[in-house]
Amino acid sequence: MSNRISKAFENKKAFIGFLTAGDPTFDASYNNIMALINAGADLVEIGIPFSDPIAEGPVIQEADVRALKGGMTTDKAFELAAKVRAQTDIPLVFMTYLNPVFKYGYDRFFARCAEIGVDGLICPDMPFEEKGEADGFAKAHGVSLISMIAPTSEERIKQISESADGFLYIVSSLGVTGVRSEIKTDLASIMESVKKYAKVPAAIGFGISTPEQAKKMSNLADGVIVGSAMVRLVEKYGENAAPEIEKYVKSMADAVHNK
Repeated sequence: MSNRISKAFENKKAFIGFLTAGDPTFDASYNNIMALINAGADLVEIGIPFSDPIAEGPVIQEADVRALKGGMTTDKAFELAAKVRAQTDIPLVFMTYLNPVFKYGYDRFFARCAEIGVDGLICPDMPFEEKGEADGFAKAHGVSLISMIAPTSEERIKQISESADGFLYIVSSLGVTGVRSEIKTDLASIMESVKKYAKVPAAIGFGISTPEQAKKMSNLADGVIVGSAMVRLVEKYGENAAPEIEKYVKSMADAVHNK
């Protein structure tokens, strides 16, 4: 596991924020990521936009469309991450689909991550059984290939947890990303199983949008992931979203850090 990722969870619960690279522009997304960091995020997920993001709800799908229309590419996402890395030592993780990584070339992709200081990759459409296809390249360059666990059987939780790297992304509910008013999955049971088998921290994401939800989830897990609620602020405020993101993230991070 990357030292930076492990430090994000050291002696505290981690607040993890997601934003789409290039939404609505390169410069605005840089400002938004820096606002997220300044407001107390412990780890940042940067989404590399893809034309067919099957795990995403309409909010992030539309962000991908805006970013792609604005000319965002995988190379430019690396450029954005490098610009952020020059300003901070916070862990950075890319979130994207297998197709852009495969097209870029596994070895080339992970070598570039290592070169600029991207600590991990999350691929929602990479089944656990096919993780081996990219895992060797990731490990060779010291990059964590982060696994996701959705509500599933104990045996599958055991399989995924035991081989996890970086941190585990616990999906709070079945379906696509998006804000939810209520999260009904039996997360306590899932987390109990995860903690039994995993050697890395586990963070809960999908649908968390209020400080109350964030606080509740931080009592169960090692970290809380928020994405759609922030992407919605970008949709609403466009190139002027940074101050709104900073205000929102502070309230969420404070809830997770139990301030």
